[in-house]
Amino acid sequence: MFERQPGLHTHLKDVAIRAIRVARRMRMTAEEVDEVGRAAELHDVGKMAIPDAILNKSGALDGNEWAFMERHTVIGERILSAAPALVPVARIVRSTHERFDGTGYPDQLSADAIPLGARVILVCDAFDAMTSSRPYSEPLPPEAALAELRRCSGTQFDPRVVTAFCAVASEARGDASPLARSFA
Repeated sequence: MFERQPGLHTHLKDVAIRAIRVARRMRMTAEEVDEVGRAAELHDVGKMAIPDAILNKSGALDGNEWAFMERHTVIGERILSAAPALVPVARIVRSTHERFDGTGYPDQLSADAIPLGARVILVCDAFDAMTSSRPYSEPLPPEAALAELRRCSGTQFDPRVVTAFCAVASEARGDASPLARSFA
């Protein structure tokens, strides 16, 4: 993944750091925290099968491009499921774009039908997307991204995860560690 998209490494690392902290805050078991961390590090592995023209497009994707892009979670699940030890991680990866209200993909799961780890990764991934430069948008300041997470709580995002994420972000502001900078 790093060879194909060098910038993806930083994104995956930041999402994983945040996801682990949020999972701990939500009192997930040590095994669940580990699975969330590994799934966060690998949640975009299916993008290896998406053409660069779609991944790097500077404008909006058309319907066919979106349909292709939405396959990356299923592709990622297939790739990871090839290793028996990663089957639980693969299940989480498949659901990382499911929305709390059931309008996500690939299975239109809603609320608690979505694995908790996937709900955690979705919030962390969205925050990272909003606060990073992308071909199609300028980054938002962290406070604006947090406000957007709160605004979409209950529709796109699990309200419990948003609350935990905001608490972790608030705690990190007073910390000078590299871990805290991932929330800056």
